[in-house]
Amino acid sequence: MEKLSDITLSIEAKLVKLIQHLEKVVEENESLKEELSKQHTQYTELQKKHSELLKQFDDLKMVNSLLGSEDYKKETKLKINSLVREIDYCISQLAKIED
Repeated sequence: MEKLSDITLSIEAKLVKLIQHLEKVVEENESLKEELSKQHTQYTELQKKHSELLKQFDDLKMVNSLLGSEDYKKETKLKINSLVREIDYCISQLAKIED
């Protein structure tokens, strides 16, 4: 009988430790979920900022080439040609509508 009581107490003690460990793991999991959410938000903000900075860089390259810099002149000419083609296409579409 004593062995059964000892086994029961041993199982109960292990169960208590297991429950405590489970609670600790659940708390850690919640903490990690919060941290992941924060990191995701920060990553999204950094992506937006990166996109904005790339656009600013492209704008600065174009302005620099328009001011006479030889480095980006070819890119600027290509961009201008692309814009002119788009404008010509829009004009032709408008002309078709008027007919």
